[in-house]
Amino acid sequence: MLERQKEIEHSIITKFRKTIWRPFTKAVRDYELINEGDKIAVCISGGKDSVLLAKCMEEIKKHGKVNFELVYIVMNPGYNDKNLERIIENAKTLGIDIKIFNSDIFEVVNKHASDSPCYLCARMRRGFLYDHAKSLGCNKIALGHHFDDVIETILLSMLYGGEYKGMMPKLKSTNFEGMELIRPLYLVREEAIIAWKNYNNLEFINCACKFTEKDSLKDSKRLEIKLLIKELEKKNKNVAYNIFKSSENVNIDTVLATKKNGTKTSFLENYNKFE
Repeated sequence: MLERQKEIEHSIITKFRKTIWRPFTKAVRDYELINEGDKIAVCISGGKDSVLLAKCMEEIKKHGKVNFELVYIVMNPGYNDKNLERIIENAKTLGIDIKIFNSDIFEVVNKHASDSPCYLCARMRRGFLYDHAKSLGCNKIALGHHFDDVIETILLSMLYGGEYKGMMPKLKSTNFEGMELIRPLYLVREEAIIAWKNYNNLEFINCACKFTEKDSLKDSKRLEIKLLIKELEKKNKNVAYNIFKSSENVNIDTVLATKKNGTKTSFLENYNKFE
């Protein structure tokens, strides 16, 4: 088992160096995600993204120049036995020293959020993760969101929310003082993560909640956006990259209004100042 673990780890910095390791280290460097003395809780859901994140964080700790600590936490929101066993087995295979703690999130969401379960689940998960990480002496939590999550969020906000809203590489918590959230896989494409998973013959759980087992969520808005991007990429291979770059090139002079800290500002407020 140790030999298999080493092969999987080695593949990240060799075969997938260009598509995973370099984008990962670029995000860590460019967005200043890891600092000297940090204690970071890597949050593992059991899916492909968070498990890869755990291994990347382990590798950068071994080979990087910054001194920091890592803990690997798994929140059990109400997984069935099969999914929980899969998470534990994968952790053993990959040599990840996970710490499991329980919550009743699935039960609460099932009772109170039939219309928007994913939103409530995500909010509650984050709160539990922040709280547990802080109790362990951590100052940051690391989540496994990747490049595709970022661009899908931008389009979702535009097409279904009527606003331009992105997903940031790091955030300061407003409810847990001194805590930050970081997303080190921010520049890694999902297709690279899938390729890494398949190359190493790994099997992970998906969301694993009761709602995603329903046929109605197979046509979720995020899936719709994902398919839209794939369709557009058939005609223009730079579509995904351009969506991402749009968040770095917002021309304030050409938008009707902006919003900061909840306060909306119309272009008219500055329009006559340049006469």
